[in-house]
Amino acid sequence: MSKQVAVLVGAGSIGQAIIRRVSAGKHIVLADYSLEHAEQAANTLENAGFECSTIKCDLGSKEDILKLVEYATSKGDVTNVVNAAGVSPSQAPVAEILRVDLYGTSVLIEEFGRVIAEGGSCVIISSQSGHRLPVLSQEQNDALAMTPTAELLKLPFLKAINDTLKAYQYSKRCNVLRVMYEATRWGKRNATINSISPGIIITPLANDELHGPRKDGYLKMIEAMPARRAGTPDEVGDLAEFLMSSRGRFISGADFLIDGGCTASYWYGDLQYLKATH
Repeated sequence: MSKQVAVLVGAGSIGQAIIRRVSAGKHIVLADYSLEHAEQAANTLENAGFECSTIKCDLGSKEDILKLVEYATSKGDVTNVVNAAGVSPSQAPVAEILRVDLYGTSVLIEEFGRVIAEGGSCVIISSQSGHRLPVLSQEQNDALAMTPTAELLKLPFLKAINDTLKAYQYSKRCNVLRVMYEATRWGKRNATINSISPGIIITPLANDELHGPRKDGYLKMIEAMPARRAGTPDEVGDLAEFLMSSRGRFISGADFLIDGGCTASYWYGDLQYLKATH
Protein backbone atom coordinates (compact mmCIF):
# COMPACT_ATOMS: atom_id res chain seq x y z
CA MET A 1 0.00 0.00 0.00
CA SER A 2 1.35 3.46 -0.95
CA LYS A 3 2.60 5.68 1.87
CA GLN A 4 0.40 8.63 2.81
CA VAL A 5 2.15 11.99 2.62
CA ALA A 6 1.50 15.24 4.50
CA VAL A 7 3.08 18.40 3.08
CA LEU A 8 3.89 21.45 5.19
CA VAL A 9 5.03 24.64 3.48
CA GLY A 10 6.45 27.04 6.06
CA ALA A 11 7.92 25.11 8.98
CA GLY A 12 7.15 27.65 11.71
CA SER A 13 5.24 27.25 14.96
CA ILE A 14 1.72 27.29 13.51
CA GLY A 15 2.59 24.91 10.67
CA GLN A 16 4.27 22.48 13.05
CA ALA A 17 1.29 22.58 15.44
CA ILE A 18 -1.02 21.58 12.58
CA ILE A 19 1.17 18.93 10.99
CA ARG A 20 1.74 17.15 14.32
CA ARG A 21 -2.02 16.68 14.63
CA VAL A 22 -2.65 15.18 11.18
CA SER A 23 0.47 13.21 10.31
CA ALA A 24 0.82 10.20 12.63
CA GLY A 25 1.91 7.24 10.49
CA LYS A 26 2.42 9.45 7.42
CA HIS A 27 5.54 10.77 5.75
CA ILE A 28 5.91 14.52 6.33
CA VAL A 29 7.51 16.66 3.65
CA LEU A 30 8.74 19.91 5.21
CA ALA A 31 9.24 22.73 2.70
CA ASP A 32 10.66 26.10 3.68
CA TYR A 33 12.50 29.04 2.13
CA SER A 34 15.27 28.23 4.61
CA LEU A 35 16.39 24.61 4.31
CA GLU A 36 18.09 24.99 7.70
CA HIS A 37 14.75 25.97 9.23
CA ALA A 38 13.06 22.96 7.65
CA GLU A 39 15.80 20.64 8.93
CA GLN A 40 15.47 22.02 12.47
CA ALA A 41 11.72 21.35 12.36
CA ALA A 42 12.35 17.86 10.96
CA ASN A 43 14.73 17.09 13.83
CA THR A 44 12.11 18.17 16.37
CA LEU A 45 9.38 16.11 14.69
CA GLU A 46 11.58 13.04 14.23
CA ASN A 47 12.42 13.12 17.93
CA ALA A 48 8.65 13.00 18.53
CA GLY A 49 8.19 9.91 16.35
CA PHE A 50 7.37 11.39 12.94
CA GLU A 51 9.01 10.43 9.64
CA CYS A 52 10.20 13.49 7.72
CA SER A 53 12.10 14.73 4.72
CA THR A 54 12.95 18.30 3.76
CA ILE A 55 13.14 20.44 0.63
CA LYS A 56 13.94 24.09 0.02
CA CYS A 57 10.99 25.97 -1.48
CA ASP A 58 10.39 29.61 -2.30
CA LEU A 59 6.60 29.91 -2.16
CA GLY A 60 6.70 32.74 -4.70
CA SER A 61 8.40 30.55 -7.33
CA LYS A 62 6.22 28.35 -9.56
CA GLU A 63 9.34 26.34 -10.45
CA ASP A 64 9.96 25.59 -6.75
CA ILE A 65 6.32 24.65 -6.20
CA LEU A 66 6.38 22.23 -9.15
CA LYS A 67 9.57 20.66 -7.73
CA LEU A 68 7.83 20.33 -4.35
CA VAL A 69 4.79 18.64 -5.92
CA GLU A 70 7.05 16.22 -7.79
CA TYR A 71 9.07 15.48 -4.65
CA ALA A 72 6.00 14.99 -2.44
CA THR A 73 4.25 12.67 -4.90
CA SER A 74 7.46 10.60 -5.20
CA LYS A 75 7.07 9.80 -1.49
CA GLY A 76 3.50 8.49 -1.83
CA ASP A 77 -0.10 9.72 -1.96
CA VAL A 78 -0.45 13.35 -0.85
CA THR A 79 -3.37 13.33 1.59
CA ASN A 80 -2.72 16.56 3.50
CA VAL A 81 -1.37 19.96 2.47
CA VAL A 82 -0.76 22.80 4.91
CA ASN A 83 0.50 26.20 3.78
CA ALA A 84 1.80 28.31 6.65
CA ALA A 85 4.43 30.23 4.66
CA GLY A 86 4.45 33.90 3.80
CA VAL A 87 5.98 37.30 4.45
CA SER A 88 4.54 40.12 6.55
CA PRO A 89 4.19 43.87 5.89
CA SER A 90 7.24 44.58 8.05
CA GLN A 91 9.39 41.93 6.37
CA ALA A 92 9.17 42.71 2.66
CA PRO A 93 8.30 45.34 0.02
CA VAL A 94 4.99 45.43 -1.84
CA ALA A 95 6.15 43.40 -4.86
CA GLU A 96 7.56 40.62 -2.70
CA ILE A 97 4.41 40.36 -0.55
CA LEU A 98 2.26 40.05 -3.67
CA ARG A 99 4.67 37.56 -5.27
CA VAL A 100 4.82 35.26 -2.24
CA ASP A 101 1.57 35.65 -0.32
CA LEU A 102 -0.83 36.26 -3.21
CA TYR A 103 0.66 34.68 -6.34
CA GLY A 104 2.62 31.87 -4.68
CA THR A 105 -0.25 30.68 -2.52
CA SER A 106 -2.56 30.67 -5.54
CA VAL A 107 -0.09 28.55 -7.53
CA LEU A 108 0.37 26.15 -4.60
CA ILE A 109 -3.40 25.60 -4.28
CA GLU A 110 -3.74 25.05 -8.04
CA GLU A 111 -0.83 22.64 -8.42
CA PHE A 112 -1.59 20.48 -5.38
CA GLY A 113 -5.22 20.42 -6.53
CA ARG A 114 -4.01 18.39 -9.53
CA VAL A 115 -2.45 15.64 -7.37
CA ILE A 116 -4.28 15.59 -4.03
CA ALA A 117 -5.33 12.06 -3.11
CA GLU A 118 -8.97 10.98 -3.04
CA GLY A 119 -10.44 12.21 0.24
CA GLY A 120 -7.49 14.52 0.94
CA SER A 121 -7.57 17.91 2.64
CA CYS A 122 -5.77 21.23 2.67
CA VAL A 123 -5.57 24.17 5.04
CA ILE A 124 -4.21 27.55 3.95
CA ILE A 125 -3.10 29.90 6.72
CA SER A 126 -4.35 33.36 5.80
CA SER A 127 -4.71 36.24 8.30
CA GLN A 128 -7.20 38.41 10.13
CA SER A 129 -5.64 41.24 8.10
CA GLY A 130 -7.65 40.19 5.06
CA HIS A 131 -10.82 40.86 7.04
CA ARG A 132 -9.75 44.47 7.63
CA LEU A 133 -9.95 45.27 3.95
CA PRO A 134 -13.21 47.04 3.09
CA VAL A 135 -15.75 45.28 0.87
CA LEU A 136 -14.43 44.92 -2.68
CA SER A 137 -16.52 45.13 -5.84
CA GLN A 138 -17.83 41.89 -7.29
CA GLU A 139 -15.55 42.48 -10.26
CA GLN A 140 -12.47 42.64 -8.02
CA ASN A 141 -13.59 39.61 -5.98
CA ASP A 142 -14.05 37.59 -9.17
CA ALA A 143 -10.69 38.75 -10.52
CA LEU A 144 -8.85 37.69 -7.35
CA ALA A 145 -10.69 34.36 -7.26
CA MET A 146 -10.62 33.31 -10.90
CA THR A 147 -7.86 35.08 -12.83
CA PRO A 148 -5.34 32.53 -14.19
CA THR A 149 -2.37 32.47 -11.84
CA ALA A 150 0.05 33.63 -14.54
CA GLU A 151 -2.04 36.81 -14.95
CA LEU A 152 -2.75 37.58 -11.28
CA LEU A 153 0.06 40.08 -10.66
CA LYS A 154 -0.96 42.00 -13.79
CA LEU A 155 -4.35 43.02 -12.36
CA PRO A 156 -4.49 46.85 -12.50
CA PHE A 157 -5.78 47.32 -8.96
CA LEU A 158 -2.92 45.21 -7.60
CA LYS A 159 -0.31 47.05 -9.67
CA ALA A 160 -1.59 50.30 -8.12
CA ILE A 161 -0.81 49.22 -4.53
CA ASN A 162 2.11 51.13 -2.99
CA ASP A 163 1.67 50.29 0.70
CA THR A 164 2.94 47.05 2.27
CA LEU A 165 -0.01 46.67 4.65
CA LYS A 166 -2.48 47.07 1.77
CA ALA A 167 -0.52 44.53 -0.27
CA TYR A 168 -0.72 42.08 2.64
CA GLN A 169 -4.46 42.67 3.11
CA TYR A 170 -5.19 42.11 -0.58
CA SER A 171 -3.01 38.99 -0.54
CA LYS A 172 -4.89 37.50 2.38
CA ARG A 173 -8.28 38.39 0.88
CA CYS A 174 -7.10 36.69 -2.30
CA ASN A 175 -6.13 33.56 -0.32
CA VAL A 176 -9.68 33.25 1.01
CA LEU A 177 -11.30 33.85 -2.39
CA ARG A 178 -8.90 31.47 -4.12
CA VAL A 179 -9.74 28.73 -1.60
CA MET A 180 -13.43 29.24 -2.32
CA TYR A 181 -12.89 29.07 -6.07
CA GLU A 182 -10.59 26.03 -5.96
CA ALA A 183 -12.89 24.11 -3.57
CA THR A 184 -15.08 23.22 -6.56
CA ARG A 185 -12.14 21.59 -8.35
CA TRP A 186 -10.80 19.89 -5.22
CA GLY A 187 -14.28 18.50 -4.62
CA LYS A 188 -14.05 16.51 -7.85
CA ARG A 189 -11.31 14.52 -6.12
CA ASN A 190 -13.46 14.27 -2.97
CA ALA A 191 -10.94 16.56 -1.29
CA THR A 192 -11.56 19.59 0.92
CA ILE A 193 -9.73 22.89 1.10
CA ASN A 194 -10.26 25.66 3.66
CA SER A 195 -8.45 28.69 5.01
CA ILE A 196 -7.81 29.83 8.56
CA SER A 197 -7.30 33.51 9.38
CA PRO A 198 -5.41 33.81 12.68
CA GLY A 199 -5.08 36.97 14.70
CA ILE A 200 -2.20 37.64 17.10
CA ILE A 201 -0.68 34.22 17.75
CA ILE A 202 2.40 33.88 19.93
CA THR A 203 5.24 32.67 17.72
CA PRO A 204 8.94 33.64 17.93
CA LEU A 205 8.26 36.47 15.46
CA ALA A 206 5.24 37.73 17.43
CA ASN A 207 7.22 37.50 20.65
CA ASP A 208 9.87 39.72 19.12
CA GLU A 209 7.19 42.27 18.24
CA LEU A 210 5.74 42.11 21.77
CA HIS A 211 9.16 42.91 23.21
CA GLY A 212 10.29 45.30 20.50
CA PRO A 213 9.79 49.01 19.73
CA ARG A 214 6.14 48.50 18.70
CA LYS A 215 5.18 46.49 21.79
CA ASP A 216 2.94 49.22 23.27
CA GLY A 217 0.68 49.18 20.20
CA TYR A 218 0.43 45.40 20.26
CA LEU A 219 -0.29 45.25 23.98
CA LYS A 220 -2.97 47.94 23.65
CA MET A 221 -4.57 45.97 20.82
CA ILE A 222 -4.58 42.76 22.85
CA GLU A 223 -6.10 44.46 25.88
CA ALA A 224 -8.91 46.00 23.78
CA MET A 225 -10.07 42.81 22.06
CA PRO A 226 -12.71 40.51 23.57
CA ALA A 227 -10.35 37.65 24.50
CA ARG A 228 -7.86 40.07 26.13
CA ARG A 229 -4.97 37.77 25.28
CA ALA A 230 -3.01 36.49 22.31
CA GLY A 231 -3.59 33.03 20.88
CA THR A 232 -1.33 30.00 20.68
CA PRO A 233 -0.25 27.86 17.71
CA ASP A 234 -1.96 24.88 19.36
CA GLU A 235 -5.33 26.62 19.20
CA VAL A 236 -4.88 27.11 15.44
CA GLY A 237 -3.71 23.50 15.24
CA ASP A 238 -6.87 22.25 16.95
CA LEU A 239 -9.07 24.07 14.44
CA ALA A 240 -7.05 22.79 11.48
CA GLU A 241 -7.16 19.25 12.85
CA PHE A 242 -10.95 19.38 12.92
CA LEU A 243 -11.15 20.72 9.35
CA MET A 244 -8.79 18.01 8.07
CA SER A 245 -10.45 15.17 9.97
CA SER A 246 -13.44 12.97 9.15
CA ARG A 247 -15.56 15.39 11.21
CA GLY A 248 -14.83 18.23 8.81
CA ARG A 249 -15.74 16.54 5.56
CA PHE A 250 -18.81 18.73 4.96
CA ILE A 251 -16.69 21.90 5.18
CA SER A 252 -14.89 23.15 2.07
CA GLY A 253 -14.21 26.53 0.50
CA ALA A 254 -14.64 28.27 3.86
CA ASP A 255 -12.54 30.68 5.93
CA PHE A 256 -12.33 30.65 9.72
CA LEU A 257 -11.32 33.66 11.81
CA ILE A 258 -9.45 32.66 14.97
CA ASP A 259 -8.46 35.99 16.44
CA GLY A 260 -9.98 36.35 19.92
CA GLY A 261 -12.60 38.73 18.54
CA CYS A 262 -9.98 41.20 17.28
CA THR A 263 -11.69 41.73 13.92
CA ALA A 264 -15.06 42.24 15.59
CA SER A 265 -13.49 44.89 17.81
CA TYR A 266 -11.73 46.50 14.82
CA TRP A 267 -15.02 47.06 13.00
CA TYR A 268 -17.42 47.62 15.89
CA GLY A 269 -15.59 47.80 19.23
CA ASP A 270 -12.69 49.36 21.09
CA LEU A 271 -10.21 48.83 18.26
CA GLN A 272 -11.99 51.12 15.80
CA TYR A 273 -9.18 53.65 16.31
CA LEU A 274 -7.02 51.38 14.12
CA LYS A 275 -9.13 52.18 11.05
CA ALA A 276 -7.49 55.59 10.84
CA THR A 277 -4.05 53.98 10.43
CA HIS A 278 -5.15 51.12 8.16
